[in-house]
Amino acid sequence: MKKKIKFKGRLKSYMCWPLYLTFVWICADGIALRYDRRLGYGMVGFTVFYFALVLFLYVRSKSVVANELISFATQYSSVQKRLLNEFEVPYALLEYSGKILWVNDKFAELMGVDKKYHKSITTLFPTVTRELLTKSDAPTDFKIVNEEEDSIVRLSVKRIYFNSIAEENEIIDTNEADQFLTALYVFDESELYHCKKEITEQKQVSALVYIDNYDEALDSIEDVKRSLLVALIDRRVNQYFAKYDGLVRKIENDKYFVVFKYKYLDSMKEDKFKVLDEVKAIKVGNEMAVTLSIGIGIKSDKYNENYVYARNAIDLALGRGGDQVVIKDHDDILYFGGKSKQVESKTRVKARVKAQALQEIIETCENVLIMGHSITDVDSLGAGIGIYCAAKNLDKKAQIVINDPTSSVRPLMETFSEAKGYPADMFINSEEALEMVSKDTLVMVVDTNRPSYTECPELLRKTGKIVVFDHHRQSSEIIENPILSYIEPYASSACEMVAEVLQYFNDGVKINATEADCIYAGILIDTNNFMTKTGVRTFEAAAFLKRSGAEVTRVRKMLRNDMACYKARAEAVRHAEVYRGSFAISVCPSENVESPTIVGAQAANELLNIIGIKASFVLTEYNDKIYISSRSIDEINVQIIMEKLGGGGHLNVAGAQLTGVTIVQAKRMIQDTLDEMLKEGDIEE
Repeated sequence: MKKKIKFKGRLKSYMCWPLYLTFVWICADGIALRYDRRLGYGMVGFTVFYFALVLFLYVRSKSVVANELISFATQYSSVQKRLLNEFEVPYALLEYSGKILWVNDKFAELMGVDKKYHKSITTLFPTVTRELLTKSDAPTDFKIVNEEEDSIVRLSVKRIYFNSIAEENEIIDTNEADQFLTALYVFDESELYHCKKEITEQKQVSALVYIDNYDEALDSIEDVKRSLLVALIDRRVNQYFAKYDGLVRKIENDKYFVVFKYKYLDSMKEDKFKVLDEVKAIKVGNEMAVTLSIGIGIKSDKYNENYVYARNAIDLALGRGGDQVVIKDHDDILYFGGKSKQVESKTRVKARVKAQALQEIIETCENVLIMGHSITDVDSLGAGIGIYCAAKNLDKKAQIVINDPTSSVRPLMETFSEAKGYPADMFINSEEALEMVSKDTLVMVVDTNRPSYTECPELLRKTGKIVVFDHHRQSSEIIENPILSYIEPYASSACEMVAEVLQYFNDGVKINATEADCIYAGILIDTNNFMTKTGVRTFEAAAFLKRSGAEVTRVRKMLRNDMACYKARAEAVRHAEVYRGSFAISVCPSENVESPTIVGAQAANELLNIIGIKASFVLTEYNDKIYISSRSIDEINVQIIMEKLGGGGHLNVAGAQLTGVTIVQAKRMIQDTLDEMLKEGDIEE
């Protein structure tokens, strides 16, 4: 027997309420019969007639209403299907494997396929694979860029699970199923992309161009040719930026302000800012090559902000030694150039100015805390001793922060004993320093300009007076808001800089032999016995220290290594691998060695004595980090190689620290970096 359609819910109540009214009439009939039989019989007859009529109408209209509802539902479904088919947004329905089940007209038109196209979605969008669609953490939006047609399409994906659309199905059970259909919406954002791109390309880029060695270059040429040299520099700078519709204005003898559109910046990057080499190639009898530094500020919506970015960028370029381009985009920084050796400044005016400024700062502070980089080396300690002498000269309490003295600096530290008149708390650790710091404490940072590299980064946040003396190139990570910053990448060592400053500090600071030995040792180590990065001013600083009582023999005895260190260095040299015929890569053992990073640096120096080696890289695993020491003589700029690995340094002496990698992975990273830079022409074999 066939079961007929039954109403339920509100529709059933609506259809049945006239029948339910019969019970009201029956009650009324009972009341009427009680008071008046004739009236009651009449009402009973009316009630029977009413019930029969209502029942007839209910039975008759039930089938009619049901048929109308079914017809409406059918038509509604057809309307929905038609609307979806004519939907302005391209739409497709995919099965679990990514096969196309159905597409609407707009999708077929956009993709150029037939409505009966039932192949995999990968055939239309190769990057949208089955594996990607079925991943539990699959993205809900995909960007498809077609560089050939210069178009971009956004795909919006929504999953439709079977158990949500077939909850009470008698044919299949979907309660435990995890499969789904995929609804795919396609949005052509090419026009929006082009508009955004055009707006970005039209943005103003501010740039500052400085001549690094303007005075030195002019001094190296005859008077009659000076105007010619300046004119040629002006012409090269103007011609270069004119190619990119740039506006150049000379604001000082050695400074230019430039504006151009953002769309030309990529072209400048591709030619690696050829203007640097073009200006360097100018020769009209000048002995010294002219070098430029360029600072560029980009991507701000405000012109003033772009100019501020450009100022920050040019300061960073100059702090890194010049002859390079620095592009600053808020927190992101890009470097170009910086391959040539820094030119030593012959004038000592800057050292005198910095010495006077440091004297004024120390005089106004309560006490001085001096710290270098973690794993303090001889240069860091020597520079700290020099600043200690300056503070002592002004009767200010000064202390040097060293956490774990290594065997390389312990012999030097032991010479500053109470028996020689030095205080017992001359050297303190980080915990003690944090107890002594206040807002009026001067925190003096030497031999590093990165806050994360210092012995105690917390000290920098607890004082308002910070001074930085360093000889390393600056990176994107810098110590913020120092009241005095003296960073000279051309200097051989921090000790050289401090020795110069001491000569102008308070009309000259008198230092004793012990202090002179320590500062001299820093220069000796960082120059590899005056063989690396030495200039006229290096020897002048050494001469000042000799006059103060420094003794080479005494220093050499204090810098001797123990047998374990010597063997570790020999092992590093013995097991060195030569990569691509020019690069020596080795690992320095750290077992039973107190200062493995120092030994690694010594091994890197030793490897340069091998014929054919242009650069050396020695890796040392220590305190859950991989320390890389890199060295070269003059053919390879190891500083830009180390910067690729997050480090830095100088043209011939650089390093980096890696975390979360093994020795094998670190070696592979060095090799990959060398391969990439050789391919791009940044370095040559």
